[in-house]
Amino acid sequence: MTTIPTFKLNDGNEIPSFGFGTYQIPADGSTYDAVANALKLGYRHIDTAAAYFNEQEVGKAIKDSGIPRDQIWVTSKLWLQDYAYEDAKKAIDTSLEKLGLDYMDLYLLHQPYGKVDEAWRALEEAQKAGKIRSIGVSNMTPKLWKKFVPSFDTMPAVNQVEFNPYFQQKELRQILADAHVALEAWAPLGEGNKDLFAEPVLNALAKKYGKDVGQVILRFEHQEGVTVFPKSVHEARIKSNAEIFDFELTSDEMDAIRKLDHGKGQHDPDTPGMGQLLLNAFDIHAND
Repeated sequence: MTTIPTFKLNDGNEIPSFGFGTYQIPADGSTYDAVANALKLGYRHIDTAAAYFNEQEVGKAIKDSGIPRDQIWVTSKLWLQDYAYEDAKKAIDTSLEKLGLDYMDLYLLHQPYGKVDEAWRALEEAQKAGKIRSIGVSNMTPKLWKKFVPSFDTMPAVNQVEFNPYFQQKELRQILADAHVALEAWAPLGEGNKDLFAEPVLNALAKKYGKDVGQVILRFEHQEGVTVFPKSVHEARIKSNAEIFDFELTSDEMDAIRKLDHGKGQHDPDTPGMGQLLLNAFDIHAND
């Protein structure tokens, strides 16, 4: 695979702009195999989370790859259950232990609810202690960003949110640009939305460049300065997803894709009671 370009974060670290996501890949050997394949194919950025329940398999695949640690960017995330300060400190150590790593390259607050300030303080301290290189947040809308971030001592390096051609986060991106905060995309392919993949403009561009629609979408996002990490358990798809660095969309083509924006996504973090809903849905200590 071609060398993957990096984006510079506001803390000086350079994040590979393209990576591999592990959300909903089970920890039954599937995560290990998928991450091992991704690393073999040239990926050097792996995204996981405590609430994905697969950190251990991610860590084992990284270790078994034989690739030097400093060549792989590893992201994990703190779950809501552990946002109280002392719990957050323990959870960071637990993630490191499960991953089998001395440090994580990026660690995020997975959801913007509850004791956010306490959790963020724990991340700041872990960063100072060398356990985490970059710290960030996830699922913060403009409203939630304005609620929490002004009281942080450290500006997040990243906000990981839903992003694809149907939901281009225009208001949020302006806020992040002003604060020099990078945007990372989850659901960069719209979670396989059939309408998105049937869009005439995307299909025409796929035909023009000899690519598939997914590659055109990922290329668009890359050119927008967004870090993406599509996931797949199929080796051929893991390989093809990354083949986006040998063509470039023109400014007119970028504008045409920008017009696909619906201005809203499938998940609305501003929904009242969302924090409690998520807490009820994921109990990460059920098997402790």
